[in-house]
Amino acid sequence: MTRLPAPEPEALIHSQELTEQIRQEISRRDGWISFADYMALALYHPTLGYYTGGSRKLGAAGDFTTAPEISPIFGQCVARTVAAVLSETHGDVLEIGAGSGRLAADLLLTLQDLNQLPDRYLILDVSPELQDRQRTTILNTAPALVDRVEWVAQIPAGFTGCMVGNELLDAMPFHVIETDENQKILERGVAWQEDQFIWQARPLAAGNLQDQVSALFLPPNYRSEVQLSAQGFIRTAAEQLTHGVLLLIDYGFDESQYYHPQRDQGTLMCHYRHHSLDDPFFLPGLQDITCHIDFSAIYNVANQCGLSLEGYTNQASYLLDADLAECLSRQESTSATERAKHAAAVNKLFSPAEMGELFKVIGFSRGLSGPRLPGFRQSDLSGSL
Repeated sequence: MTRLPAPEPEALIHSQELTEQIRQEISRRDGWISFADYMALALYHPTLGYYTGGSRKLGAAGDFTTAPEISPIFGQCVARTVAAVLSETHGDVLEIGAGSGRLAADLLLTLQDLNQLPDRYLILDVSPELQDRQRTTILNTAPALVDRVEWVAQIPAGFTGCMVGNELLDAMPFHVIETDENQKILERGVAWQEDQFIWQARPLAAGNLQDQVSALFLPPNYRSEVQLSAQGFIRTAAEQLTHGVLLLIDYGFDESQYYHPQRDQGTLMCHYRHHSLDDPFFLPGLQDITCHIDFSAIYNVANQCGLSLEGYTNQASYLLDADLAECLSRQESTSATERAKHAAAVNKLFSPAEMGELFKVIGFSRGLSGPRLPGFRQSDLSGSL
């Protein structure tokens, strides 16, 4: 087993304090909470959560690396889609969960080159630490454009323009469900026993979660996830989107692949200092917790809310159609070493063995009448949804 980096003493104390807060919550609720509630506390506790407590998340010094940190070409390609939306709507950009601010900076600079700069680039992010990093990144990378950037606490009502979320849905709290040998549906929750968190399954109560899981007809002894929070986010975004596009990039599958009989252990995974783990109870507050996205469920909710599907495809096809070749040709490479570096970065974004196939891009619109958006003009996987 790979030996994991030990946390600093201050970080360990932070995790212990959060553990106690979660333990008390479990005690207050008769000894059991859903995994979604555990995850909400572990990631979003107001002062101690992973995303709210100040720990370094992104880049070499953090726990994971996202596409914008790999290469500016990613943001330059996404900007082609955003520019097409802005050319019709003349609205704003809203990035939800903006990470380090790298994507925001790349979008702003490319939109400027494409003569499609919005008057406002809005950022919605719950992490104070990441908000500070976003300001610093944009100020250092696109100083002349920083005045266009505003941080908001919620999606503005009556929004016009393009909403963007890169690796947004996977970090939203999700429920873990399982079936027993008789196909009875249970919900896996969290209890406290012998000074540690443990999994504990209970019969699934009637309601939306049970309705969704029952419709899946899962085989016996099967475990997976249902992302009710992500579905709720889609409803909220749809309610506020008056004219424009909701563009989402994340890793995941359509329903038939997501709940494939061979995927019987689900997709839950954690990230700690660039190590992947399957134990969500390891150092609460110091590791990220995610799962893959069921894009069929996301599509169904968006469709119910009256949004139109602009396209659904894998990241490799999306980038290729969003002028990847042109963006790559514009890179200033003064040496063979730099050219090789750019090529390696693009390979990671594009290769089916890396991010190209697992990551998907999906776009929803309201009131859009222009031609098909860059990124979705060639490849279309929407039939699988």
